[in-house]
Amino acid sequence: QVQLVESGGGLVQPGGSLRLSCAASGFPFSRYAMSWYRQAPGKERELFATITSFAGSTNYADSVKARFTIARDNAENAVYLQMNNLQPEDTAVYSCNVVTIRDYWGQGTQVTVSS
Repeated sequence: QVQLVESGGGLVQPGGSLRLSCAASGFPFSRYAMSWYRQAPGKERELFATITSFAGSTNYADSVKARFTIARDNAENAVYLQMNNLQPEDTAVYSCNVVTIRDYWGQGTQVTVSS
């Protein structure tokens, strides 16, 4: 079965950086685009970064463009999110996602940006 396991969240000061990882299993990873979503308290879940299969083309929401970088390692069945210059408004639960026959989500990892 499809499994997605995120890691790397935590508490960071404004302006700081974090790197999130998502370990994937149960499907042919290299054939599928992968995405990162986040959900802040009281807000809807937001799609903010996607990376395509094979060529690894990327797309970002304006809210994170130039600060966040999504990458994948098809040999390791993993997708990563490098987050720089984090701000309090980036505080949220971050989840990776794949759409095969349906949407699959990991359990999420909490990112808190606070001084």
